[in-house]
Amino acid sequence: MSSRRIDPRELARGDMRAAARYYRLEAGEDVALGFVAALRAALIAIAEHPGAGSPRYGIELSVAGLRSWPLDRYPYLVFYVELDDRIDVWRVLHGRRDIASMLRAPP
Repeated sequence: MSSRRIDPRELARGDMRAAARYYRLEAGEDVALGFVAALRAALIAIAEHPGAGSPRYGIELSVAGLRSWPLDRYPYLVFYVELDDRIDVWRVLHGRRDIASMLRAPP
């Protein structure tokens, strides 16, 4: 089994930094490190099994190939598209945000 390269967009990188910063400030270093570990595990799983993510938002928004993957123990979703040579990570968003409107903006 081969895994694909993960290629986060700048928005996704900003999402990741903002979430880790939030957890560090609001809940402490251990919780922030737990978030980073959960994010890393999700990205590894996506790289190894990209087709296993949920197509729900891709279907709702008519975005071909858009999938999401939930983080364990944290209310975040990784949004991505599988390409031939890599995984294009669009966003990492809290599940209670208005995800549809955030993904409708031009990627």
